[in-house]
Amino acid sequence: MSRVIKKTVLTIIVAITSLVFAACGSKTTGSTGGGTSGAGAASDVAATVNGKNIMLSEVDKLISQQFQGQQMNLSPLERASARLQTLDSLIQKEVLFQRAEKEGLLPKDDEVTQLLTTLKQQSGMTEDEFQKKLKEQGQTEEMLRDEARKQKAIEKLQDQINSKIIIRDEEVQDFYNNNKQQFVNPRGVGLANIVVDPADNGAQDDAKSDVEAKAKIDNIYAQLKSGADFATVARAKSEDPTYQRGGDLGFATEDDLRQNGFPQQLVDQFFGPMQVGSYTPPVQFPNKRWYIFKLQSKQLETQNLTFDSPGVRQQIIQALTEQRKKILNGALLEVAMSDAKIVNNLATDMLAKPELMSGMRQVTPGASPAVSPAASASPAASAATPQASASPAASASPAAKK
Repeated sequence: MSRVIKKTVLTIIVAITSLVFAACGSKTTGSTGGGTSGAGAASDVAATVNGKNIMLSEVDKLISQQFQGQQMNLSPLERASARLQTLDSLIQKEVLFQRAEKEGLLPKDDEVTQLLTTLKQQSGMTEDEFQKKLKEQGQTEEMLRDEARKQKAIEKLQDQINSKIIIRDEEVQDFYNNNKQQFVNPRGVGLANIVVDPADNGAQDDAKSDVEAKAKIDNIYAQLKSGADFATVARAKSEDPTYQRGGDLGFATEDDLRQNGFPQQLVDQFFGPMQVGSYTPPVQFPNKRWYIFKLQSKQLETQNLTFDSPGVRQQIIQALTEQRKKILNGALLEVAMSDAKIVNNLATDMLAKPELMSGMRQVTPGASPAVSPAASASPAASAATPQASASPAASASPAAKK
């Protein structure tokens, strides 16, 4: 399929994209007083949204997940900043949920069930493993359902607004005419990977030493040689967030690969004798991780695309639509925030007693991220900011197509 100049981020150490358990402990009653230290209900209410409490424990729990239990390394000022940012995200999320509830957009039980079913499938865990992870996080499936219901309600609210978007034919043609230089099918390769990390990282089927990692990657390689499906094995065994996509890394040019630490010999193999559909033997990178790469596609010559090339019009329409979604969702959030009665106790206390930041209560260590219906603590991913780039030039790219 065609691709436009849009570098797919292809890194050896892929940033965590797996979903995290969102805190579900909000209470609707209790004092709305603030405080960053001390004990009692008042000190635990970080903010209220139309009288609905957001607890400081929720904020700290999400920070713990974000930093994978390493939040103790943060300085007091960094910890204060993280609390404010995380609380702001939770406030935005609560504001949007309450607006969706007011407009009668709460999902039905079967919609929530379907969302959780999809979540479990994407996690790559068995039911027992999933329940164990829930328990480790101090969560129950009912709490997860509540969070899924909130997330789905926000999506419905967004969809209601975004359904009004109209893209005219002349806009699509004008965009192509003004950005022809971007529409190319570049020289590059599409890759997938299976990763084994000797670090004790809490990943699925985790190898916890160099010896275990070598044994595991050799076993995986043997499975592949015996005919096992690469994507299936990746979902079950890979210790990298890309396991959720069957190991798919997307499309990369030679420069992309070199910039991300791929040995020249491996790059030459991808662009040389290696056949599409085949995979490499295990290869260890300087970060001590083991990789097996599958060559999913190969484009050896850069080709210019015309307006009538397959996928070009559709990709431009999608990009323009996503651009409008971002603007509309941002406007939706602004209006919802202005209509809500918000009391940010955490921010108020910091202004009143800035000296507390030097001795503020430590964030309670927590487990590493697991799975959740919320893409992040922030509604930026789930509400205010769509996944696609605001730039049509980037989004319009048929970059990730195979």
